Amino acid sequence: MPTYLSNELAGTNDGRTTAAVLGTKTRGSVVNGRVKRFRATITLSGQINGDLFQLFTLPVGASFILGSTVNSVSLGGATLGIGTPGAATKYRGQSAGLTLVDTPVLFAASGAGSSELAAEEPVFATLAGGNLPASGTLIIDMLVSLPS
Repeated sequence: MPTYLSNELAGTNDGRTTAAVLGTKTRGSVVNGRVKRFRATITLSGQINGDLFQLFTLPVGASFILGSTVNSVSLGGATLGIGTPGAATKYRGQSAGLTLVDTPVLFAASGAGSSELAAEEPVFATLAGGNLPASGTLIIDMLVSLPS
């Protein structure tokens, strides 16, 4: 029975490969990479539908793992997309799920972590679906791996 290698170990995008491509070196941000957390804390003050929040800037070489949101009050019908100026939902689609209080909500995008960033990337949150409450806190964390 053959043993299949992950795409990262095989150096290909074909998971059916049974031997690593000669000379293949795994990406340092994926295998044995350093995990770094980026945090943005937003004080809620009635921000309105369509507002943007600049969260942080990811460094060159970062590869997205996953993120989480935690809110101190229900955000009602408001939705939050997390991405870049050119791809507003690169990391988190415009989805709800921000009604649970003090409960982490994980997000991930299957294609977002497929390669390292070639340049620094500013990350924004885009508010849609409604306005935010007049008070409270929203915390957004993102985990990325970097070459060791």
